[in-house]
Amino acid sequence: MTDLIVKGGVCLRGLVRAPPSKAYTHRAIIASALSEGTSTIHNPLICDDTLATINACRMLGAEISEESGGALRVLGISRPKTPEDIIDCKESGSTIRFITPVCALADGISVLTGGRSLRRRPMGPLLDALSQLGVKCYSTRMDGCPPIVVFGGGIRGGRASIRGDVSSQFISGLLFATPMAENDTDIVLTTPLESRPYIDVTLDVLNRHGIKVEVTGDGRVFHIPCGQMYRLHNYYIEGDYSSAAFLMAAAAITSSRVRIENLPRRSLQGDRIIVRLLHDFGVHVRVGEDFIEVMGADGPLKPLDVDMRDNPDLVPVCAVLACMAEGKSVISGVGRLRFKESDRVKALLTELSKMKAKIKVLDDKIIIYGVRELRGAEIDPHGDHRIAMACAVAALAAKGETVIHDAECINKSYPDFIRDMRLLGVEIIER
Repeated sequence: MTDLIVKGGVCLRGLVRAPPSKAYTHRAIIASALSEGTSTIHNPLICDDTLATINACRMLGAEISEESGGALRVLGISRPKTPEDIIDCKESGSTIRFITPVCALADGISVLTGGRSLRRRPMGPLLDALSQLGVKCYSTRMDGCPPIVVFGGGIRGGRASIRGDVSSQFISGLLFATPMAENDTDIVLTTPLESRPYIDVTLDVLNRHGIKVEVTGDGRVFHIPCGQMYRLHNYYIEGDYSSAAFLMAAAAITSSRVRIENLPRRSLQGDRIIVRLLHDFGVHVRVGEDFIEVMGADGPLKPLDVDMRDNPDLVPVCAVLACMAEGKSVISGVGRLRFKESDRVKALLTELSKMKAKIKVLDDKIIIYGVRELRGAEIDPHGDHRIAMACAVAALAAKGETVIHDAECINKSYPDFIRDMRLLGVEIIER
């Protein structure tokens, strides 16, 4: 277990490269594993979550190796094999939700499970949709959560109705597998889709591999023709706006100047909205073709009233920025955060309150009254990487030292977070 001691009152300065996109890395690995032949993924993100996806794809028959320079070489197969053992998805919700439908394409039975937190995350809507498409699958505890058993033999296809406001990962998982169904498939959303930008990323990856998906009905019907085959494609993974947002927030609340490279201006990543949010908070931001430069604010940050329904991963960042604002901020659309690696709503309330933030929760809203200076505290990140990083950023605007316990959870998405913060001048001690 690793504890971090973060000292406040520092000024950041410098240049770092954004870590590679986790969303694109997951999807590139899976699509390449389903493409017969060899694909190369340059600049992949290697973290706990993507390692879980690599392991899952290996168990389904793909050969994946790391080349010189850190690239991944993926020798894919056109039809997944039955895994020889249980697929351990660790704590990666993306892995289990993307891979479960793919397991239906294998001949035999697959069992998927993961760590304690993952076994609490809902899978019921996805299992129900697969059942509608002719796949026999169930939760072993009959509670809609992992472990999951999938009986293979193929996907019949047809029509599947599914809620769009539980997890976009369910839709992505179905989109990966149904191009190889026996009949055409229609995925019909019964409620508006949340986190739509993540579906855009999935559709982009599928398109690169020659997979066709027709989106109609104001974006609520996905028609997937059957009998499709994945084509080979080589990748260079762009930077991750979700992870880079923590560095941007660190610069914003310390009135520092920081430049983050490998963030393309025209990215499909929904969390690129962090640039607009920083502007709205009153932060000076310069946007280049491949970089973001944050230059602090002229005075106190401005309060914000924002709906984060499509960008749940930015809520911890926005909560920290709101603590530094002058006035009342309202962050709405946070209901689904209760089903992440932790109950993020509760975790933010508990841990930021320890730092003397004025924060309360009302239905699906987090209300924050800016205090502009926090106090150092002992933080429990609740096993959640984004809570740990958010509190590390908040510590920069705190008086005294902040201790973040069990901070190894950061490796779930951003293993180089501590290194990059140090490169920018942050004093962090590991013990």
